[in-house]
Amino acid sequence: MNLDLTDLLPAALRRSWAADGSTPDLDLYGLYRARTIADPHRTAVIDAKGPLCYTALDRRARALAAGLRHLGVAPGEVVGVQLPARRSAVVVDLALAALGAVALPFPVGRGGREAESLLRRSRAVAVIATTQHRGARHAEELRDLAPRLPELRQVIAEGARTAPEGTLALSQLMRTDATDFVPHRSDPDAAARILVSSGSEAEPKMVAYSANALAGGRGNFLASLIPDGTPPRCLFLVPLASAFGSNATAVTLARHGGTLVLLDHFTPAAALAAIRDHRPTHVLGVPTAVRMMLDHLAGEPAEPAGTGGDGHRLPPPTALVLGGAPLDGATATAAAEAFGCPVVNLYGSADGVNCHTGLEHRTPPTAGTGVVAGRPDPRVADIRIVDPQTHEPLPVGRTGEIVARGPMTPLRYVGAPELDARYRTAEGWVRTGDLGFLDEEGLLHLVGRLKDVVIRGGANISPAEVERELHGHPQVRDLVCVGVPDPLMGERLAVCVVPAPGPSPTLDSLGRHLAGRGVGRPKHPERLLLVDELPLTPAGKVDRAALRALLASGTSADEQPDPASA
Repeated sequence: MNLDLTDLLPAALRRSWAADGSTPDLDLYGLYRARTIADPHRTAVIDAKGPLCYTALDRRARALAAGLRHLGVAPGEVVGVQLPARRSAVVVDLALAALGAVALPFPVGRGGREAESLLRRSRAVAVIATTQHRGARHAEELRDLAPRLPELRQVIAEGARTAPEGTLALSQLMRTDATDFVPHRSDPDAAARILVSSGSEAEPKMVAYSANALAGGRGNFLASLIPDGTPPRCLFLVPLASAFGSNATAVTLARHGGTLVLLDHFTPAAALAAIRDHRPTHVLGVPTAVRMMLDHLAGEPAEPAGTGGDGHRLPPPTALVLGGAPLDGATATAAAEAFGCPVVNLYGSADGVNCHTGLEHRTPPTAGTGVVAGRPDPRVADIRIVDPQTHEPLPVGRTGEIVARGPMTPLRYVGAPELDARYRTAEGWVRTGDLGFLDEEGLLHLVGRLKDVVIRGGANISPAEVERELHGHPQVRDLVCVGVPDPLMGERLAVCVVPAPGPSPTLDSLGRHLAGRGVGRPKHPERLLLVDELPLTPAGKVDRAALRALLASGTSADEQPDPASA
């Protein structure tokens, strides 16, 4: 059975956005190639190796595309990508676009069980992974998984002169002669990239996007933050393989002809050095990263006025764009002062919703619900508030479920028709599972979530997934996972355990168990509450609110690691 990547939106509606100019109606490589021809010597990427211009990047991408074609990778086939944020990841993005293949990026650090699930459900025919990054050996790990993935034909290793046994070196493919290579002209409304989101499901959700949805809808989001139309210089403090990071190659380069400033691993010091050295116009990250940068700045000696531009210690960007987790007013105010630019609150997800507060405010507006989500832009995603049960639109000021539809709306979920049935309406609206309302001025306010999900430093953690894996621990009789507020990370995952007879579990023993089950370190619980029994609501369900209250009271046997290790 072939992988179904057809569009769930009415074709006429999708075409209308191309007709009115909301989407560029050109494939991603075609867009990038046009930028290369227009300004061949413009810097495309700056990473630890230095700058790389558009022409040199294009030459490498074409060589890799030719090499992958010789391997038998065909248009429309899915290729997994697990690479850090550096030039090779951008080369792979463009090569797959030139080939007409569908890219499936997922961040380094994801556990083997999760990677296996993604590759199996997407029917990936190849995967390109780093040989070593911060102790992880992803290429070898994926090679060992290959026998359990019958459709996976090749594991390609990046980052070593000699590829691990059983893999093929990416560097070898990039030496292919691309003189006669002819790029594939992909349908701009066909699947081009699969975004991965943990969301609120036990397994990560995969969402298929077209070139028009990426470069068009998501491209319009960034365009609204470029006041003079000058090609942006974007510092990404998030993985390029994340949904937020999909605004890199497809949007910053292909759509806007800008420059990417990349860090293959975020640290506050490295991020601040990149701002000082490369003067990005836009810094994109999660609130947790900015809080860590503010803490680092607080420990630096003061500098005289004028040394960083307008008296600031940092050269001020055009905008600091923060998304992926709730932004509090205190962080926004401190960041605006430290970075010397407007702070933009971004509400968005891989599922197809985007809204932000724009550049007209130094700090995002606040209300009784906290920092507002912003003003919806129909050229990105129109937003409505509906009754969660009847799906009927609600009037201004009424709280309901947030639904979205527009040029950035994805095609569908990948390999999960049950998710399409649950989260997509017959008219193509995406159900976010978030609660909110629109006020009289058209501003969107977030109120809460229909389903429980923990957002740690901008990354979604499904408690159901962690609970499922921990239920097999021999020292656990019963358990439930909940999110607890945290001033640095936004939220952390806590596990509430009824111990089995004998020695009680510890965070270390639970973490080792999860690691053995292939669950990545970012999803491990960071607080532990031991209870004699789990409290229940009158309806007989676990009372998560009561557990959060116990955790907040400090009556837990919890252990909090150093935030710098997060």
